[in-house]
Amino acid sequence: MNKKKLRTILLIDDDKNDNFYHEREINKTNSEISVITKTSGMEALEYLKSNPNKPDLIFLDINMPIWDGWAFLLEYSQLSKEIQNGIIIMVLTSSRNPTDELRAKAWGFVSGFIIKPLSKEVMEDIIKKHFAE
Repeated sequence: MNKKKLRTILLIDDDKNDNFYHEREINKTNSEISVITKTSGMEALEYLKSNPNKPDLIFLDINMPIWDGWAFLLEYSQLSKEIQNGIIIMVLTSSRNPTDELRAKAWGFVSGFIIKPLSKEVMEDIIKKHFAE
């Protein structure tokens, strides 16, 4: 499989402080990566449906009001393959519940389960594993 360069990350989390912190950690790894933030699964899904520039990577929080991460994954699974193609999804959560990790990994298109906060080291590992340097 030919790896592509990581250019855009979609961060889906209702916690503005977490988003600020995670965006900083991403920029420490590579300042050229564009970070788009959506505070709900519904907002993120609308973005994916209406924007021709797809993210390369999605960080998805599980615990959010209204539309949680599970609702997003269910709706995402019904999007066309054209939209889904080439997007890596990582659950990024404060949940340490092993059931949540199993539930997340049960979705074939979820590539990882990360406990917050995101660090520069974790970002570097994700880039090494899934993207071209």
